[in-house]
Amino acid sequence: MSALRFLMVTTFYPPYNFGGDGIGIQRLSRGLVKRGHQVTVLHDADAYNLLNPGTDPDAPALDDDQGVEVLRLKSRVPMLSSLLTQQLARPVVKGRRIHEVIDSGHYDVVNFHNISLVGGPGLLSYAGDAVSLYMAHEHWLVCPMHVLWRHGKELCTGRECLRCTLSYRRPPQLWRYTGYLEREIERVDAVIAMSRFSRDKHREFGFTREMEVLPYFLPDPEQGGPPVVAGASPHPRPYFFFAGRLERIKGLEDVIPVFRDFLGADLVIAGDGTHGAQLRALAQGMPNVKFLGRIAPDDLRQYYQHAVALVVPSECFETFGIVLIESFRQGTPVIARRLGPFPEIVEQSGGGELFSSRDELLQAMRRMQEDPHYRARLSASGYAAYVNRWSEQVVVPQYLEIVRRAAARRGHMRVADALATEEVA
Repeated sequence: MSALRFLMVTTFYPPYNFGGDGIGIQRLSRGLVKRGHQVTVLHDADAYNLLNPGTDPDAPALDDDQGVEVLRLKSRVPMLSSLLTQQLARPVVKGRRIHEVIDSGHYDVVNFHNISLVGGPGLLSYAGDAVSLYMAHEHWLVCPMHVLWRHGKELCTGRECLRCTLSYRRPPQLWRYTGYLEREIERVDAVIAMSRFSRDKHREFGFTREMEVLPYFLPDPEQGGPPVVAGASPHPRPYFFFAGRLERIKGLEDVIPVFRDFLGADLVIAGDGTHGAQLRALAQGMPNVKFLGRIAPDDLRQYYQHAVALVVPSECFETFGIVLIESFRQGTPVIARRLGPFPEIVEQSGGGELFSSRDELLQAMRRMQEDPHYRARLSASGYAAYVNRWSEQVVVPQYLEIVRRAAARRGHMRVADALATEEVA
């Protein structure tokens, strides 16, 4: 297999990153480098700094991230740059620099990710002769707010986009009513959803392009099989674990009250966010609810391993659910809300249970805590599914096969032939 040159274009990339999409792009980029390809990431540092005012992350403008070349876009007018992109759907301020990077790089493949503030739909015309892809880490293609969470308080079951945008105190994007996005997305050779659920949700909201499905993945398993739970637990009592941003859409309001009567175990919460103060107020007077704040990755692994189960109560339409497979990787079963892609992941893995009500959540918690043999079966199934479905060695070849098919459809046979011998898991 000949080495190819890949360009990843995204708004966010670690350490200028909030959620799982940037981590997913980083893992994909590093995975391609391991297979001998050259990868450059181009991302917008201005957008992150505007949304996260404070100290600029300690990272150079030109970075070598484990073999991945990282180029960071910054301007003298960061707010104006982001606002013009959001409103005009084009990289007005940074367009020339982006053209220079793409034209000088002679890339074989250009993969667009979250481009909402780095260039908008107008960026999709910049790929030139390269094979191009768009990866839908969020529902931005069909939702101005990205998350299908209408008016900031409910699941979106039908379009009220103008009212909803104003309820978020965001300026409306008039270009969304012109068909511009739909025309520009036709320029890319393949569009990728992160789950079958997300693909179907795009279709439900009027997105007509066919979408490939490619899940997120985690690093390959360490030799020696499932992780052995070693050392003392980081928490003195049995506990159920939550890991994620403390936001309204993550659903902890339905979980914390359950622990007022469930006194045999604690709820341990890792993460921070804009909804943290409200959640702490809800848990006031409950010694069995513990807030850890943001936790370092190595410590996070320990909390996963010693938990009875991971609780995933998100109330919004996620595109995937990385925390579920993170838990499977550590041998811990999950209890997830029966919503979005979670049923898909739990059914594919056999590594947990689903709930729709507080009673169902309470029953699942009791089963996992009181029946260690049952919990062990779920643990083994979840770990096996991580290895066989959601590890790097499985998903990166699937990604390259998507690229190969896209190149063949386009008649870009040099790229297609270069990937023809790539092993697909």
